[in-house]
Amino acid sequence: MRAKFLYTNAQKKSKLYLLIGVTVVTKIPVTLSSNTKSLLQYSMLVNYSIDTIDSSNASHSVTLVPRLDYSVNLLENIIGALQEKRIELKNTNQYLVVDFDKDDQSHIKNIELEHLVVYSLEILIKIKNQIGSISGINSIPEILPSSIPMIRIISAKLFVVFPTYSQQLSELSVHLGSIVLDSAALTMARFDFSKSNHISAKLLDEVKLMAESKLSKQYPLVDFFKLFNV
Repeated sequence: MRAKFLYTNAQKKSKLYLLIGVTVVTKIPVTLSSNTKSLLQYSMLVNYSIDTIDSSNASHSVTLVPRLDYSVNLLENIIGALQEKRIELKNTNQYLVVDFDKDDQSHIKNIELEHLVVYSLEILIKIKNQIGSISGINSIPEILPSSIPMIRIISAKLFVVFPTYSQQLSELSVHLGSIVLDSAALTMARFDFSKSNHISAKLLDEVKLMAESKLSKQYPLVDFFKLFNV
C-alpha cells in the first residue's frame, strides 16, 4: 500500500506518519459564518479518499484504542492546564469587576486573555464530550472529523500567548486525524466534509457567545459585544 500526505509544519514535526492506504488533501475552507471566517483560515480541514483495501489485513496493523486513549489523556491534560490558568486570570482580574476602564489598554488585554482561555476551554470540553460519545469504530468517522478543525483553530489562537498548549493541540489534531483516517479505511467510510465544516463553524460561533455571556456576568462593566465584534 502507498500513501500520499500533505502535512502542516506542526504535523511534520510530530513525525506521526501512521496512515495507511489513503490519500490526504488539505484545504482551507472559504464559505463560513462571519464570526469564524478569519479563524478558520488558519485551519486545515481534511478531505479523504479511501482506497479499497482488505479490512482484515489492515486491522492487524492498526491499533486504534491505545491511540484514542492517548489522545484523550493529552486533551485532558491541556484542559486541566487551561482550567488552572483560568482560575489564575480570574483572580488577577478581580479588580476589573468594579474598576474597568474601556480606554485602558491593559484592562482590555487582561479581559481579552481571559476570554481566550474561557473560549478555548469551552471548545475543548465539547471536543472531549464528542470523543466520549464514541461507541465503536463505525462511529469514529461520524463524530471526530468536525473536532479536528476546531482544535487547529484553538491551537492557532493560543500560539502567541501559550505556545506549549498550542503545540500540544497541534499534536492532538495529528493523532485524531490519523485515527479518523485509519477507522475510515477499516470501515470503508465516506465523508461529507462540507457538513463537518458547517458543524465546526456553528459550534465555534455558539461557544463564542457562551464565553461572552459567562464573562459579561462576571464583568458587568465590560461591553463584550462591542469588544469582540467591532
